[in-house]
Amino acid sequence: MKDIKDLLINASEASVSIRSLSATKKALVLNAIADELLANEAEIIAENLKDLNRMDNANPKKDRLLLNKERIAALAQSTRDVAQLEDPTGKVLSTQKMENGLLIQKKTVALGVVGVIYESRPNVTIDVATLCIRSGNACLLRGGSDADATNLCLVHIIRDVLRAYHLNPNIVQLLPVDRKHVEELLTADKYVDILIPRGSQELIDFVRQNAKVPVIETGAGVCHTYVEKSADLEKAAKIVWNAKVSRPSVCNALDTILLDEEIASDALALIAPLLAQDKVEVFADEKAYAILKDLKYPLLKVAEAEDFGREFLSMKCSVKVVGNTKEALQHIQKYSSKHSEAIVSQNEEKIEDFLNQVDAAAVYANASTRFTDGGVFGLGAEIGISTQKLHARGPFALEKLVTEKWVVKGDGQIR
Repeated sequence: MKDIKDLLINASEASVSIRSLSATKKALVLNAIADELLANEAEIIAENLKDLNRMDNANPKKDRLLLNKERIAALAQSTRDVAQLEDPTGKVLSTQKMENGLLIQKKTVALGVVGVIYESRPNVTIDVATLCIRSGNACLLRGGSDADATNLCLVHIIRDVLRAYHLNPNIVQLLPVDRKHVEELLTADKYVDILIPRGSQELIDFVRQNAKVPVIETGAGVCHTYVEKSADLEKAAKIVWNAKVSRPSVCNALDTILLDEEIASDALALIAPLLAQDKVEVFADEKAYAILKDLKYPLLKVAEAEDFGREFLSMKCSVKVVGNTKEALQHIQKYSSKHSEAIVSQNEEKIEDFLNQVDAAAVYANASTRFTDGGVFGLGAEIGISTQKLHARGPFALEKLVTEKWVVKGDGQIR
């Protein structure tokens, strides 16, 4: 393909056609998509296998790429959950009648055309498409080459459902993976209303630095769990273990453990066996290294400066011993990507200080950072976790895929 201008024009035209679609019909379409995902399970798995076979088994992105029976069922359920959510468009936010008789209302409306650039996560294809359909937006999907066969299959299913309901199939389009087309998308401010990069920090930085289209960042998560000296250590060990190993390749997984020096030895005595059974490689500062060496931790390395503030996305994490809560907060302030941060403590004053002072999209007390997710937060699904502060922060879900419009009704008034 020489360029993607025709696809951009198609998206712009499709955004007009979906804008007036009723909430009921949008819900019917989404439930039909869920049905088709389940009906085409074997085909999706077969296409996904083509992508999996091209990826090195050692690549931490491989788990994110995988679609199996359980994950397809989860995608279908997520699609049904979005269908049940209240339509975010057409809400009257304010109404006022002026002295001159003008009726002025502020209403929610769809953004228009949403472009999303993402990497090896084909579930994003379904999440974005369903959220955009429900909120009356057209979407341009630019997935990574690693998941191309899977994405093509998923978008084909969605577009077939749109046709079956006599809708413009260009409401959802998958862009070519050729990198030469990315710059064209980034500068398509005539056709695209908003761009959302989801993936590595490198991808996010590239989009932010080169886009003419407004950008909302989602993705990179450098997540800490601080075990304060009053913590229930058995509870802390389970929280740390879950945050690291339950799904290490996602952005809400733990990257750094911070331990108060008064309880560091006792805490690591409980945490180390749990991490060891899942073969987590640990990069420890001087004090943590000495403790873990005495515990004969099998996968232990001395932490370098770059091991803090690092998003591992694999069975690796760093550990640092801190003198007190103030030092923990300073470390998080320096290294956090402002995604998800946690404290484990039984001291209510320390907990409140942490929750109030830490600058992140989601902050936790005595719970795993793995809960930062649109579905878990009752939002149905998400496009990603926004780590910025304008328009959206945290799970970027349905209610943030709208903007506002002022509607003014008169009877011949002039100014």
